Amino acid sequence: MAENQSNASQAEAPAQAPVLRPGRPADPVPGAPVISVRPSPSVPDPDPAGTVGSAVSETGSDPSAAPDPQAGPDEGSEKNSGSSEQVVAESRQRKLRLMLRQCDRVLLMDFDLLAMNDWPDNYTMAEARRSRDLWLFSALIAALVFLSGLTGFVPAWIAGGGFGAFVIILLLGIPSVRHIYTSRPSYLDLIVTRQRMLREARRHVAHLEGTDGLIWQCAQMSDFNPALRNARFSHLLRLSENRSLSRQLNRREHVRLYLIYLLEAEKAYSRVQKAFFEGNQSAIDRGWREVAAEPEPRA
Repeated sequence: MAENQSNASQAEAPAQAPVLRPGRPADPVPGAPVISVRPSPSVPDPDPAGTVGSAVSETGSDPSAAPDPQAGPDEGSEKNSGSSEQVVAESRQRKLRLMLRQCDRVLLMDFDLLAMNDWPDNYTMAEARRSRDLWLFSALIAALVFLSGLTGFVPAWIAGGGFGAFVIILLLGIPSVRHIYTSRPSYLDLIVTRQRMLREARRHVAHLEGTDGLIWQCAQMSDFNPALRNARFSHLLRLSENRSLSRQLNRREHVRLYLIYLLEAEKAYSRVQKAFFEGNQSAIDRGWREVAAEPEPRA
């Protein structure tokens, strides 16, 4: 009986509040059971270091082996851009190489032959024509005097003098005799000189043009020399395309115009050659062996 009353009095007594002291945890409530919490072996350790370690162990020993979601598109775009640049460079080098192969006959141009520096000018031709007309007129007068003596219209001694003058004038018309007393060429010599120079120039143009037409193919180098697009060359380009240019060069002005075009084409050729060598060196520096031109094997 006494024990039941003591237990009831203890149950009715209010629970004592825990006492907090600085530097130590709160005191447990008297009579309250102490519960010890042990970590369950199935619950993972919330340590972040352990999580990182497990992640590293799953991905491998090298952290750099983890895939980067942003690195893939960048590397692909760089590869695509590099391949496109290589294709463009290869196409450009192929085009420049074709230009150099088709227009290399520009370097065979004979400037002195096409320039015609010894071409007889119009003043020389007019002076020689005047001398020829005077020679013909003198020979005609001497012949008339001689014929007049035969008809008895003039005395015989005058007719004989006319015959002698006519013979001398005829002898002066012979080139070997004329060069004795004068070094000036005759009108016939100047005509022959013009025809010879024009014939040699046309032969040289035919050699340069070949079977494909030189200046017609050189017109594709106009990007390197805009002077090749001049309208005054259009007629020559049309004749070169039709393979009939050398036969149509009948005047010195035509040959000189052809020479001017060749000089402009030579400038463009040197620029194309420089651009080709620079592109070839750039391809070698970047390791593009397909783009770089290789020397042809020797036979």
